[in-house]
Amino acid sequence: MITEANLQELLTFKSEQPMLTVYLNTDPSLGNADGYRLELRTMLKKVDLPEDVRAVENYFSHEFDWTGRSVAVFSCAPRGFFRAYSLAIPVNSRVRIGNQPHVKPLANLLDYYGGYGVVLIDKQGARLFFFHLGELREQEGIVGETIRHTKRGGASAMPGRRGGVAGQTNYTAETAERNMRDAAHFAASFFSEYNVRRVLIGGTDENVALFRSLLPKSWQTLVVGAFAMSMTASADEVFARAMEIGSQAELRQESELLQRIVTATAKGRGGVLGLEDTLHALREGRLQTLVIQDGFRAPGYRCQGCGYLTATQHPSCQYCGGAFTHISDAVEMAVHSVMQAGGEVEVLQREAQVKGFEQIGALLRY
Repeated sequence: MITEANLQELLTFKSEQPMLTVYLNTDPSLGNADGYRLELRTMLKKVDLPEDVRAVENYFSHEFDWTGRSVAVFSCAPRGFFRAYSLAIPVNSRVRIGNQPHVKPLANLLDYYGGYGVVLIDKQGARLFFFHLGELREQEGIVGETIRHTKRGGASAMPGRRGGVAGQTNYTAETAERNMRDAAHFAASFFSEYNVRRVLIGGTDENVALFRSLLPKSWQTLVVGAFAMSMTASADEVFARAMEIGSQAELRQESELLQRIVTATAKGRGGVLGLEDTLHALREGRLQTLVIQDGFRAPGYRCQGCGYLTATQHPSCQYCGGAFTHISDAVEMAVHSVMQAGGEVEVLQREAQVKGFEQIGALLRY
């Protein structure tokens, strides 16, 4: 399992010596340990970093328990740096060598499987779940006042007690709304504590609509879907339904985001398209959301003085006068910089359907 602290450590790690990054798909539904070991050996044959290769092989031989559906390993032997994280989501197997960890696959996972807050709601209480990178990280619940049901008939004879059907109906509605308000307040605190990025609500249409209306506006805007589900459903059932609806919502949001970028770029403000313009906006600190096609790689150049990234070779840096060095993947460097600065990275899983967008672009802060 990889935490936010683990990710930040990877984003801030840099080295003058090369680092080996290995992602290995270990999904038991697609193969077995022997087959994955063979795939790993085949990938490592191409790597000319003997100490790092030995460290990775030793980890898989003696420490890895072959649980989870994939694993990410980062090794820089000269610096004594070795980290390995089992992941609950499968990734494509690959090997990369660079001066910093290869984090683009993690950006992909965070985009699609990061920060799901799910609420199961009824008139008496709520169950809340926080799913991150395919795992249940937190689960809490709240139970409100019990809603009493009275048989239809005459009024109560007790002094001061409302009687008859009308009184009971008012009591039930008031209690249900009070419980819902408490649940909405509790959910907002839960979402905030765990940095939820998207919200899904499970329950009847009536309960979902009321609960959503009682959430603070800031959280209402993050609701991406609703579904019918029993309050007694298992966490696995909740996760499966949430991922199904969340994936559909992600595809819709991708199209909307691409259209915003293309339109903003055409107007000359708020958006950029293409690698060079995107890197330039990144250098100026204007980049809000980086959008890349999954698998997109492109070489570029990095200033040895200030770190300026460009897709075009220049004799010297226009900002500090430093010399440029060639890098194999400027896109990876851009993803790394955006994540380190706390920006958003959207990784498109399907071919972009919006005319004008090709491979990379960004929504800008200004």
